[in-house]
Amino acid sequence: MPTTSDNYIEKALSAIDVPFLGRNLLSAGAVYESGADGSGLKIALKLGFYLGTDQAAIEADLAAAVRTATGNPATVSISSKVVGHTVQGTLTPLEGVKNVIAVASGKGGVGKSTVAVNLALALHADGARVGILDADIYGPSQARMLGSAGQQPVSKDGKNFEPLQCYGISMISAGNLFDEEEPAVWRGPMVTQALTQLTFQTRWPDLDYLIVDMPPGTGDIQLTLSQKIPVAGAVIVTTPQDIALLDARKGYKMFEKVNVHVLGVVENMSTFICPHCNEETALFGEGGGADMADKYDLPLLGQLPLNASIRLRADEGKPSVVADPDGPAALEFTNIARNMAAALSVRKKDYKKSFPKIVVE
Repeated sequence: MPTTSDNYIEKALSAIDVPFLGRNLLSAGAVYESGADGSGLKIALKLGFYLGTDQAAIEADLAAAVRTATGNPATVSISSKVVGHTVQGTLTPLEGVKNVIAVASGKGGVGKSTVAVNLALALHADGARVGILDADIYGPSQARMLGSAGQQPVSKDGKNFEPLQCYGISMISAGNLFDEEEPAVWRGPMVTQALTQLTFQTRWPDLDYLIVDMPPGTGDIQLTLSQKIPVAGAVIVTTPQDIALLDARKGYKMFEKVNVHVLGVVENMSTFICPHCNEETALFGEGGGADMADKYDLPLLGQLPLNASIRLRADEGKPSVVADPDGPAALEFTNIARNMAAALSVRKKDYKKSFPKIVVE
């Protein structure tokens, strides 16, 4: 009869690296149920993030590692359950929303909104329940990027908005409430009130992640987010250019001061890909995002090229992840989304308490 010893199974878990996490399954907080019958070991593994298309390969690798460790055949199945993580201060989570993730940049024009929408869509494609909140009140862009420009959210009770549904994710943006060519000529208090209403007066369905597309800078919106909205983590988007990195560092320092955990850095526009010859050129310098990540001991979640197709698809209201899910841009966004979700899943110190380990003899 095959053994179900924890030592053998945990040895196998420690032998399998999660491609986008930079650590093995055991240190990633995986918990499991195990048992045995006449045909071999049966292992059911549970993770706090989705593996997407990598799941089948990891199941096969783990089964092989268990066979090597125990000398017995094994069948492995993996399931995922996202849990809520700690937020800043004494704030309580949004009803129905497990994790709010802010996507921010210190500087405008670095492609933050395009990154945010593609990350949200990639998380959904992997199996997560996802929403996106466009917090850029002065310059909302998510309505256009998600193809919902001209649509308005309804209110069934006269108090709360029902979020719009776009490509399987829930979304709301000031761009859906006003004419997209009409400027929001508002002072700071009106802008912060608008963000508060969009956040707390939207009837979000049960979500694993709510991605918040932040405006550039470190002003009223950012302060409102840090003081009133429970944020589980933030992502900094920058380009390799020195001036963009300077502002990105300010964004990181702001999150540090308000006790919002930064999950990592995304370097956008790392290289320019010529649409005619596919030659890559580092238009804005090289290594800036990696240097920032190293300086602050943060993960570099990924690097994205300056590619005309990414911009074009966002402008057309069908971002890369849905327009060309198997294309190189979509695959890179998917890798970044998985890096981000995995980084969030391991940051909570009492993470394992959410999934008690049960061994079935």
